Amino acid sequence: MKILAIETATAASSVALGEDGSVRASSVQVDRRGHIGFLVPAIEFNFGRLGWTAGDIDLVAVDVGPGMFSGIRAGIATAQGIAAAVGVPVVAVSSLTLLGMRAATDHRRIWSIVDVRRGEVAAAAFLPVPGGVVRDSASEIVSPEELKGMIDSDGSDSLVVGDVDALPDGFFSGLRRSKRGRPRYPSADVIIEYATMAAAREDFTAPEQVQPLYMREPDVRINWAEFREEGIWPEAAT
Repeated sequence: MKILAIETATAASSVALGEDGSVRASSVQVDRRGHIGFLVPAIEFNFGRLGWTAGDIDLVAVDVGPGMFSGIRAGIATAQGIAAAVGVPVVAVSSLTLLGMRAATDHRRIWSIVDVRRGEVAAAAFLPVPGGVVRDSASEIVSPEELKGMIDSDGSDSLVVGDVDALPDGFFSGLRRSKRGRPRYPSADVIIEYATMAAAREDFTAPEQVQPLYMREPDVRINWAEFREEGIWPEAAT
C-alpha cells in the first residue's frame, strides 16, 4: 500500500510517502506562515524522487488538528483534493496522537500538548504500551496552570511533549516526577505509521467527510450578514 501523509497543523510542515509501512521519501519545513507555499511543491518533489504520480497512491493521511487554523485548513483541503481526484480514502489523525506515538519513553505517562494561542494549550494524556500508546484522557484546551494541576494531581511519572516552549518559565518547578521530552512537533513520517495501522483495520474516512479538529472558534470571524449586505467593496455602491 502506498500512502501520502500530510502534516501542516503546527509550525513544522511535512509530507511523506510510504509503502507497506516504511517511509520512502519525506520533506520538512519549520515556518509558522509557510504551509501553503511548502505543501504542493514538497509533494511534487517527493513524487519525483520516487517516480510516483498521484494515481499510484492508495491512501491519503492527514493531521486534522488541533493546531494552527490556516495550517489545518491547508492540509485538509490538499488531502481532500488529491484523495477525491484519484478515488482513494483518507485517514484522519490528531496532532496530539502523533506526538504521543513518537514520545521517547517506556514507562512515563505522556502528556501531548499543542499551542493554540491565547495563553492556552490543547492537551491529552497517553500511556505507553507494547507496540505504541493508548489514549488515557480526553483532549481538552487548558491554561498552563490547569495543565500543571492535572499533571501534579496525577501523581505518576510524566513526560510532557510537544509545544513545551509555549509553557511559562518555571512550569516544571515543583513537578518532581515530570520532565519535558521530544518530539517538539508532529511529523508526516509518524502519520505513515498511524495510517498503516488504520488501514489494517479499515478505519477510513471519505474525503468529503474529513473534519478539522480546531477545538475552539478561530481568532478572526467574518460577519457574513454585514458582508452580504455591503459586498466586497462597500464604497463602490455609494
